[in-house]
Amino acid sequence: MSSRDDDANVMMYLLAGVGLGAIIGAAAGLLFAPKPGSELRSDIGDKFKELKGKTTEWVSEQRAKRGNAAEELGV
Repeated sequence: MSSRDDDANVMMYLLAGVGLGAIIGAAAGLLFAPKPGSELRSDIGDKFKELKGKTTEWVSEQRAKRGNAAEELGV
């Protein structure tokens, strides 16, 4: 494994940790907010849909980048 692969793995873990922290923080903020249950469930559903869309977009971008890298290497 090269140093470049190690750096990429470190960056992936860092981004995953930041993302997980953001999710936990958002969930805690919603759960401790003084809102009625139905409004809270609606907010959680909206945030989940937003997060799912962002995650799907990020995964697509990463796949495209890896595909471009493979083409450059002639794989």
